[in-house]
Amino acid sequence: MPCAYDVTETAWIPLPDGRRLAARLWLPQVDGPVPAILEYLPYRRRDGTAPRDETTHTVFASEGYACIRVDIAGSGDSEGRFDDEYSEQELSDGEAILAWIAAQDWCDGNIGMIGISWGGFNGLQLAYRRPEALKAVVSVASTADRYADDIHYMGGCLLSDNANWGAQMFAYQSRPADPLNRADWREDWIARMQNMPFMAADWLRHQTRDGQWQHGSVCEDWSAITAPVLAITGWADAYVNTPSALAANLTAPTKALVGPWEHRYAHIAKIDPADFHGEVLTWFDQHLRGQDSGAADLPDYRVYMQEHFNPSQQNKPRRGRWVAEAQWPSPNVTDRVMHLGPQGLQAEPASGEQRISNPATLGRESGYFCAGMRFDNELPGDQSGDDALSACFDTAPLAAPLEILGRPRLRVEFSVDRPVAQLVARLCDLSPEGVSQRISFRPLNLTHRDSHTAPEMLVPGQRYSAVVELNECAQHLRAGHQLRLALSTSYWPIVWPAPQAAEVTLHLEGCTLTLPQRQVAAEIAPQNPGAPRAYPTLQSEVLRAASGTSERTTRADGTLMLDTFDDYGKARDPYHGMVVGSHVTMHYAIHPDDPASAVFASDWNFTFEREDWQVSIDTENKMTCDTDNFHLWRRVTAREGAEGTEVLIKEWQETIPRGFL
Repeated sequence: MPCAYDVTETAWIPLPDGRRLAARLWLPQVDGPVPAILEYLPYRRRDGTAPRDETTHTVFASEGYACIRVDIAGSGDSEGRFDDEYSEQELSDGEAILAWIAAQDWCDGNIGMIGISWGGFNGLQLAYRRPEALKAVVSVASTADRYADDIHYMGGCLLSDNANWGAQMFAYQSRPADPLNRADWREDWIARMQNMPFMAADWLRHQTRDGQWQHGSVCEDWSAITAPVLAITGWADAYVNTPSALAANLTAPTKALVGPWEHRYAHIAKIDPADFHGEVLTWFDQHLRGQDSGAADLPDYRVYMQEHFNPSQQNKPRRGRWVAEAQWPSPNVTDRVMHLGPQGLQAEPASGEQRISNPATLGRESGYFCAGMRFDNELPGDQSGDDALSACFDTAPLAAPLEILGRPRLRVEFSVDRPVAQLVARLCDLSPEGVSQRISFRPLNLTHRDSHTAPEMLVPGQRYSAVVELNECAQHLRAGHQLRLALSTSYWPIVWPAPQAAEVTLHLEGCTLTLPQRQVAAEIAPQNPGAPRAYPTLQSEVLRAASGTSERTTRADGTLMLDTFDDYGKARDPYHGMVVGSHVTMHYAIHPDDPASAVFASDWNFTFEREDWQVSIDTENKMTCDTDNFHLWRRVTAREGAEGTEVLIKEWQETIPRGFL
């Protein structure tokens, strides 16, 4: 039977240096100590994640777990200064939090960490440091390699979301503490804004896989993690590579689960929601309580095997089925090599050349990099328009189904006409009706062909080889469909373009596509999560409903623009009465003939109200470039009171050399 629990809206966790971190507690009403579940984020437990927390920690507490949601230093009500994502301060504070929890009389010393994205990252990173009390982790939509598989770089290419995420964090970290909890809220708020790190610029200064990215990348030493890990993500998410990598490389007990979901916990996903609570409880019952819950008997890798579903940018149900591999890597997955040739993807090697060059506007149907962060209109649509601008290599219509599970690998021999160039590979499922569904993609900065730590400029006309390991995927191609490999020299707006339009020449005799082909004589039980169970929701008073729009337009000179607006609504919290509203606009623009014309801009607004307390924060951000430099600018405007009296206006700007980008 579910047990009752008490909620402490604000508890203070003391740190060794005198700072205090703010936490929310859900404590079961039981006799004796219990295991604990920690979620540790900078996204504000009082308002930012409160609606989501109501759907998770309440359920876990009713199952007898003590739950703790902690604001990272300098965020929410926590004291101190925020310095960077996954910083040494954040992780050492995390160790102190775990020690504090373990010492409480309501905790039996066994702690699990849970989190999606940021919380999924730092759960793995703290497990890497082996604090005694951390006994298990549930990591959702996270990464094991901060350079290769995060929101900053991919394949040595700069992602436009480096600037976008920097803009979002600028807005997030400009929000004040709650005056109910911090008498010094105003002084602290101004200091937060004055001392805010220019994250987009700081990250852009680290363009190769240096110590900035090695820190917090658990792939540096897989053996360091000894706590059991359940790794979860969804195919509509950006973070698809980590679960399989953890299952393949960790020596600790590890299971991987990939559903169809976007960047959300599975029970609140817009795409085919599922029983996330059951997965978490099964894992923690086994590894925190020592019960035989069945977690140890789960297959290593459970995945939703997708099929063609006529994609659109709107969220809608997928088509596919659940499958499982008892062990990962699996003997059921073997390499199938295809050759690039004049006839497309073929069984035998070919000769000749294929030139690749496209307008900088290619990528109209790429979707938002990390689906689940916007209101809607964020998924990759029909790729056929982008395919028409690409060099495409197709199979003949399949006589029998083809199933792919893993990371396809493209090997190319090439020459270029520029010292810096990109190659972007997309793998697509082409229906008989001509609808192209993206299965996987991956860019490669060709100056990084041999190394992400020591790239080298290209010599025009010289012949090189490179390997592009596409992102993890699971796709069942039906008979009559075709597999398409589409190659381009840009992919806007996901990938920030090279400084000049380039032409890449493939030398086909050295070009192959290796597919991880799955062939199973008899399927095992997938043990997939069922439908989501009932869960509480935060009963906020909605004062403005959430909404979103997305619009593409073309200027007279041919510049393609994408403008989005996401209104996250305005609501009053039922527990403490704070009214919070927010919205964001994003603007992307690029001319088809000029990659250096790329522009990204983003403006955020937050408002906070309670009785006679009112504040608003506007943050503006812009990134442009030329052939030699990136130019970043941002401004914060903070106002207070019903009259909107200005408290602070501050601008920053940075110019950063492009280097090998």
